[in-house]
Amino acid sequence: MMAAAAASFTVSTAAAKLSSSFTGEATKCAALASSRPSQSPFSKKFTFARSKSTSIRCTIAKETVVPMETAKKLSDPATWLRPDSFGRFGKFGGKYVPETLMYALSELESAFYKLATDQEFQDELDGILRDYVGRESPLYFAERLTEHYKRPNGEGPLIYLKREDLNHTGAHKINNAVAQALLAKRLGKKRIIAETGAGQHGVATATVCARFGLQCIVYMGAQDMERQALNVFRMRLLGAEVRAVHSGTATLKDATSEAIRDWVTNVETTHYILGSVAGPHPYPMMVRDFHAVIGKETRKQAMEKWGGKPDVLVACVGGGSNAMGLFHEFINDHDVRMIGVEAAGSGIDTGKHAATLTKGEVGVLHGAMSYLLQDDDGQIIEPHSISAGLDYPGVGPEHSFLKDEGRAEYHSVTDTEALEAFKRLSQLEGIIPALETSHALAYLEKLCPTLPNGARVVINCSGRGDKDVQTAIKHLKV
Repeated sequence: MMAAAAASFTVSTAAAKLSSSFTGEATKCAALASSRPSQSPFSKKFTFARSKSTSIRCTIAKETVVPMETAKKLSDPATWLRPDSFGRFGKFGGKYVPETLMYALSELESAFYKLATDQEFQDELDGILRDYVGRESPLYFAERLTEHYKRPNGEGPLIYLKREDLNHTGAHKINNAVAQALLAKRLGKKRIIAETGAGQHGVATATVCARFGLQCIVYMGAQDMERQALNVFRMRLLGAEVRAVHSGTATLKDATSEAIRDWVTNVETTHYILGSVAGPHPYPMMVRDFHAVIGKETRKQAMEKWGGKPDVLVACVGGGSNAMGLFHEFINDHDVRMIGVEAAGSGIDTGKHAATLTKGEVGVLHGAMSYLLQDDDGQIIEPHSISAGLDYPGVGPEHSFLKDEGRAEYHSVTDTEALEAFKRLSQLEGIIPALETSHALAYLEKLCPTLPNGARVVINCSGRGDKDVQTAIKHLKV
């Protein structure tokens, strides 16, 4: 019964149902500029640009008004609205979408709030997460990995893995996919679309559509389809139609853009199961809350294992859904350190990376304001990562907010470092991690020497690495 109770999603009582509506992109930028609070650390200057791939964004010109260190000292997570009634996390988030989608988003938000208190829905969701997905996932003590990071004097941190890789379909993505499929059924939508990069969200969506008898179309970049051929086959085997996207960089960004175009065209009959904490409100909030079971279980399991909380939480960040699922439960716990790890690709100074929070600037992409990889003209810069799931030029708006508030810290590791971590966990623990997860594991090389003896580190093992073996073969000698 405890596991079932922990699985239920909840909605912050501070979040209201009011939603903002802007119909023209230029109007949105001007309206946002005039409504910005005076204490914002950014000025009210905007540039407006249309990218080569037709995505529309506005860019904020930086001009410091309040020193960030001062803002951090004054800010208390318990007082934050995440999100506020306009779907914003501070200045991030919002709804930057065509008018065609405004009703669908409002309908989705209303249904989400209603189902949060619908016991029948909660019981059905809890039962599926328990009996079909296999929750709760273990909190596993990585004994040999812990031994590997001990210092010469025998001291070092204790490392635990939150085993989301053991979920049905092999990743955390199934948590959100199941919940959104149930929500779509309540809305009477029988056609489901999704975007995918690494293929794990596509597989999860195809899986739940097979389970509930729903039509499924998955958009995937042509480049990602080549490096994730196994997941493409899995999706098709499950009955999904996988549509290759050749525009732009033929990766996750372009798959997301194509899925949004489909939704605009078929909004009356179609539900879009967005796979990350990105996109327009209410998706960042909704996807986070459907994944919050990860953090809730971690808190309960930590209390059972050692009678306290984790000292450090670590998770990889692309769009950021697995990280927010782990972090959300602990944001008000000041003594819990939260670390997100991005993809540095070939190196953050090479220009070939996907380290959005490390090197990005504020702008609007795929319906929300967040940090983006963009040039001086507001054009999206092509990201790079060996990991298809981290190869994205944006990030969830709540991560941008947590970065600016100083509540979470974000670092990056290279392709080479991630591959070494991929091999290290495989050989030390007998667990082959996803290349996305390997980025979080790689950061232990820098983190562990700085931690006190006995510090408890929980890493979200967000997915298994079967899908990445063909990629790893090209780079690793074993």
